Formats: sequence, structure tokens, C-alpha cells
Amino acid sequence: MQIFEIVLIFALTLIAAFPLGKLMSKVFEGSKNFFDFLAPLENFFFKISGINPDEQMNWKSFLKALMTINLIWFVYAFVVLMIQGSLPLNPDGNPSMSPDLAFNTAISFLVNCNLQHYSGETGATYFSQIFVLMFLQFVSAATGIAAFAGLLRGLKENSTDKLGNFYNYFVKTLTRILLPLCIVVAIVLALRGVPMTFDGKFSITTLEGIEQTISQGPVAAFMAIKHIGTNGGGFFGANGAHPLENPDPITNAILLFSQVVIPIACVFTTGYYLRRKKLAYVILSVMTIGMLCLLIPTVSSETGGNPMISEMGISQPLGNMEGKEVRFGPVSSSYWSIVTTIISTGSVNSMHDSYMPLSGAMQMLGMMTNAFFGGVGVGMLNYFIFLIIAVFVSGLMIGRTPEFLGKKIEAREMKIATIVALLHPLLILSGTAIATYIISNFPELAWKIKPSGWLNNPGYHGFSEMLYEYTSSAANNGSGFEGLADNNFFWNFSTGIVLLLGRFIPIIGPLAIAGILGSKKRIPESSGSLNIENATFGVMTLAVIVIIAALAFFPALALGPFAELLSLK
Repeated sequence: MQIFEIVLIFALTLIAAFPLGKLMSKVFEGSKNFFDFLAPLENFFFKISGINPDEQMNWKSFLKALMTINLIWFVYAFVVLMIQGSLPLNPDGNPSMSPDLAFNTAISFLVNCNLQHYSGETGATYFSQIFVLMFLQFVSAATGIAAFAGLLRGLKENSTDKLGNFYNYFVKTLTRILLPLCIVVAIVLALRGVPMTFDGKFSITTLEGIEQTISQGPVAAFMAIKHIGTNGGGFFGANGAHPLENPDPITNAILLFSQVVIPIACVFTTGYYLRRKKLAYVILSVMTIGMLCLLIPTVSSETGGNPMISEMGISQPLGNMEGKEVRFGPVSSSYWSIVTTIISTGSVNSMHDSYMPLSGAMQMLGMMTNAFFGGVGVGMLNYFIFLIIAVFVSGLMIGRTPEFLGKKIEAREMKIATIVALLHPLLILSGTAIATYIISNFPELAWKIKPSGWLNNPGYHGFSEMLYEYTSSAANNGSGFEGLADNNFFWNFSTGIVLLLGRFIPIIGPLAIAGILGSKKRIPESSGSLNIENATFGVMTLAVIVIIAALAFFPALALGPFAELLSLK
């Protein structure tokens, strides 16, 4: 029954992604669509900001606009988080953030990661939750989708390096895609019992006669963009496992649907916009197969239970339930854990740190490959890098000049694609190596940085916790193995730098390639052209993804989750 549940959720998401992908294509093209009635509101924003939405930008101007406005948002968020304790809408009296925590939090939400080194109900106020964190959840998602629109424009155009107008894509993404979806989801969540109030904590008396204080707030609105925008930051510290964020299996299904629908829709948008529907189906097939290769071992591992507990003579009829909510069960929790890591949402409805070692490895591999659906917009940018590499390798194998959509792939594009592809493992493995070196050779320094120590689990699992932290940061995911005590200067600063590089280099690279390809003359396709719309090329792309991930990350995984798995035998 639980297997049927997750199959049904994915099928419904797939069905909804078709019309959404077509709508997104029309929005990017400027074609007539259902939301044209919002044009006066959008024009008002353009007018008061002095922006000409019809001005065409080359890839350098496009990136300049994107990076500049993100810098402004970072400064704004950083300042507000450091003074939030003195601002209104703080009924619980939560304090301001320290500079290093504000630095990490501002970057984390700016880059669509939401890596939270604080607990939501005690570390942020209602003011900062709404006007900083939720604001950044909207604009970071819109930034990723706008970058995706620029990529499509560059690939479609012939002999021009213009990618469209960043601000035009950005505003229309907010008004015509994100806001309508979020309003619907927020209303449904509120009707299902998710709080939507500005009142402070309230007290209740439990059945045991104990007085308990319960945090609340404007949770429903926060939860909507958290998943629709593949952000993942929890209003509460327990995230989607908290009963006020995710009360029952119905809300669980809604949130699963919400975080997957736009990433899949982006695949269909590619097919509609480029008039290459077969290519979209190939991409969808590769991504779905990749997801299943991670999901099936996870479900099997979690439903099989923990062998060490079985040896104690304890029955596990539901499988491994440590760190999971009974109302969701191991199958739904496993599905959530995989889609949230491949789609870079980072939201959790169970504790990843408590999963079986094989499941933890699958979660990390989802972020390490970083190519199966991915975050809103940027998921397709990451896949595009592997697509370019696959085209180049395929061209070499058949002895022809590599071409993609009638444009020659030459040394300049390959250099950019290679740098972007190699940056991801470099950030993850370098960060993990530095942290491991400190904890292994200077334990007194690690304890000085965090007086209580930063690892609750020594050995293989402790290494996995550090590896997961940098993997999550580089993939702009935000989930974590919570055995790691990460709220200190070292982790706040180091992951903050990884977050920035892991977000913007994979945006800069593909847009630069799109601008370069756009300026080239299109070569008419012939019988000698590489067919990128068949199963053979799909297998080739999947092989490139697997080989790059395997070569880069399997040694590190062997030291962490795989070694832990073998220790259970």
C-alpha cells in the first residue's frame, strides 16, 4: 500500500507538470497565457524601478543584473538578521543572530539552500521569517528559474548572444508561476491544520498533566514557498517532521507534490520552448532512472530494518523506524528523503542521520550527482553541463565535430563545462578533508571552536556527517546529518563560502555557454548529425553522470557510509 502511495504521488506530479511546463514556456516566450491580466501590475513594478523589460541582455549583462541584485539582498538579509531581536513581530522575544550565524543564514537562503544552523522557532523572529527568509525563498527560486529561461533563450536563438531580460523573467516568474502555486498550497495547508497566525507561544496541559509550551506562527505561507521553490528551510527546527508543519499523510503528499512539480515541469518547458519534445522525454527518462536507482535501495534498506536490532531479538515489523514519524512510515519517508536530496529542497520529514548507512549513501549520491531534476531552474542548468560533456564525448567516439542543437561545441565551451563539473567535487571533498584534518590532528582546536564538540558520533558515521554537510552545501540542498554540531564560526564560515560558489558558478557557466552558442550560426542538421533525441544518447548522458560521480565520490563514500554498512555485517 505504501509503495502504491508514492507511485501515485509521482504519477500525479508528472501529470500536473505537463500543463505547468507549457505555461512556463509561454511565459518565457512572451506568448499569450492565462496570467496576462497581471501585465499592468508587472508594468507598474518595471516603471517604478526604471527597468525596460524589453531591453535584451547578452550573457554578461544578464549575469551582472543577476549578481548585483543578489548582492543587495545579501546585505539586507545580513543586517536584519543581526538586529532581528530589536525589531517588531517578535512575540516570543527571540534574540538577534551572531555575525557568523547571520552570515551563513543570509547566504544559505539567498542561494536557495536554507542550510539552517539554528532552530526556526527559537533562532528567528516572525519578522525575519517573513521579510527576510520567506522573501529570499521567493526571490532565490525566481532567480534560478530566470537563469533557466536565459539558458533556453540562448540555445534557441540563431547568431545572437542575447539571452532576454533577466528582470522580465524574474518578475514574471514571481507573479505568474510562484505566487499562484503558493497561494493554492498555503490555503490547502491552512485548511489541513497548519497554523497561520502571528500569535506567540501558547501553553497546553498534556495527558500526563505536564505543562508544555507550543510555538506557532505564519507557518502555512512559509511552507508553501519552502516546497514550491525547492527551498527546504523549516519554520520549526524539526522541519517537515514537526506536526504543525506537516500534520498528516495528506499534507505529506501535498508537500511531496509541491517540491517536485516545478523541477519536472522545467524538463517539459525545455521541450516546448526549444520545440524538442523528444529531447525532453529523453531527459525525463534519464532523470527518472537516476532517481529510481537511488530510491529502490533506500526503500529496501529502510523496510528491511536494522540487523543489529534484529540480533537483539527485537521485531521490526515496519522496518527501521528510528528518526521517522509513525504517521508517515518508512516508505513515504524514504521517498521524501530521496526526492528532497536529488531536487535540492533539503526539507525533511524524518531524520537523515538515523537512516541505515546504505540509505545515507543514496541521499549523498543524489546531491553529489546533482543532475536528477534538481532545484527550480538550476536543476536543468546542472544537467546541461553533463549534456554538453556527453555531446562532446559522443562526437569524439564517432569521429565528428560535436554539435548541440546545430551549434558546434568547441574548446571554449568544453573548458567552461569541465570547470563547472569539477568544481562540485572539489568543494565537497576539499571542505570535508579540511574538517577531517582538524578533528583528527587538532581535536583541542575542534573543541575550542565548539566547546561541546562538533561530532556526536565518532568513526565512520562522524566522517559521514562532515561529508554530508559539505555535500549539502555544495548542492545547495540544506538537509543535514544532525549529529553534527554546526553552529560555530568554522562551519558557518566554511559552508557559507561553499554555498556561494556552489550556487553561482553553476549558473555563470551554463549561461556563458548559452551566450557563446547563441552567437554561432546554426548548422542545418543532416544524417551525419548526432541524434540527441534517442535512447542511445540518453544512456550516454547517464553514463557520463555516473562515471563523473563514481570517480569523484566513491572513495569518500567508502570511508563513510559504505564502511559503516560493512561494519553492520
